[in-house]
Amino acid sequence: MGSCDWAMTSEANRLYHDREWGVPVRDDDQRMFEHLTLECLQCGLSWALMLQKREIFRQCFDQFAFDRIAAYDEADVQRILHTDGMLRSERKIRAVIQNARCYQQIRREFGSFCRYLWAYTDQKTILYDGHAQGAVPVSNGLSLEISKDLKKRGFQFVGPITIYSHLQACGIINDHAADCPCRRKINDAYPTIRKKPDREVGVAGIKEPLGIR
Repeated sequence: MGSCDWAMTSEANRLYHDREWGVPVRDDDQRMFEHLTLECLQCGLSWALMLQKREIFRQCFDQFAFDRIAAYDEADVQRILHTDGMLRSERKIRAVIQNARCYQQIRREFGSFCRYLWAYTDQKTILYDGHAQGAVPVSNGLSLEISKDLKKRGFQFVGPITIYSHLQACGIINDHAADCPCRRKINDAYPTIRKKPDREVGVAGIKEPLGIR
């Protein structure tokens, strides 16, 4: 039985790959915010560290309840910053709070963040030509477009590489390998659309969740 190579590098990666990575998040804005926040926090760090600290992040950020996070004040920033095991980046902590407030704005405009994001693909998971065979980029035209829009709306730590990684994680792009059982499972359960490569940057064989780079 085949799989994505990076999933075999650790038990934490295997569980994340098998249970979450690439599974479409279509109507759960809290889960979507968790995925996006993990990618933002990961900037410049390893994905293994994100998985290792995930429960600490959940503790610090009220299980990623964005409405609660949006109401955080200076005391919450200091509380999080001084939590044992938490990343010592005040800039990233403040970015999560800022992103939660921007997230609320998108929900007011579109009804949900999921609806906003999936509108970019007409509610379909994208299968890009060549990706299943290992020609996976670190960013592309779609992630660049969404990154620009989110930045314009005030989001932070949402560059095109981070957003490409998020699109993979939340199932908007299915980049599981051709022989990975998860690829077929997702394709059988959700609507998909095939597309040609779009302004891809940094094409390389996928070894672990993109955005680590």
